[in-house]
Amino acid sequence: MKLNFELVPDSCWYSNLRSILSPAQWDIVRRDAYARAGGKCMICGAQTRRLEAHERWEYDEENAVQRLVDVIAVCRSCHEVIHIGRTSLLGGEERAAEHFMKVNGCSYAEYRRALGEANTAHRRRNLVPEWKLDLSYLKKFL
Repeated sequence: MKLNFELVPDSCWYSNLRSILSPAQWDIVRRDAYARAGGKCMICGAQTRRLEAHERWEYDEENAVQRLVDVIAVCRSCHEVIHIGRTSLLGGEERAAEHFMKVNGCSYAEYRRALGEANTAHRRRNLVPEWKLDLSYLKKFL
């Protein structure tokens, strides 16, 4: 799927680059993503005046390592899909589901299956008591 859900483990909620980096450092990282995007969402390709920076993480469950692999620029609609848990709490799941299906050219059943798979991975990752952060991606900026 071109657009998917990225459910971070519960123990990592409210922990992001903006809370780790100084405002000046975060600006360098996010502006790099915006420049690479060229005014378009890096997932769906929509032209937009307002891009949002999104952190992409990989999880090594065996070694309990959460590794930053990229920061990309996305439109609000894609960002709402990526963070479907938060979006659902705010009442936007139906809109996000429609966007997911449009971007991926899939059915509602495929949307529900992908969401189920994301929730299964989320539950499994929540079994890790504490994640170690690998921020080596940032070396090129700082």
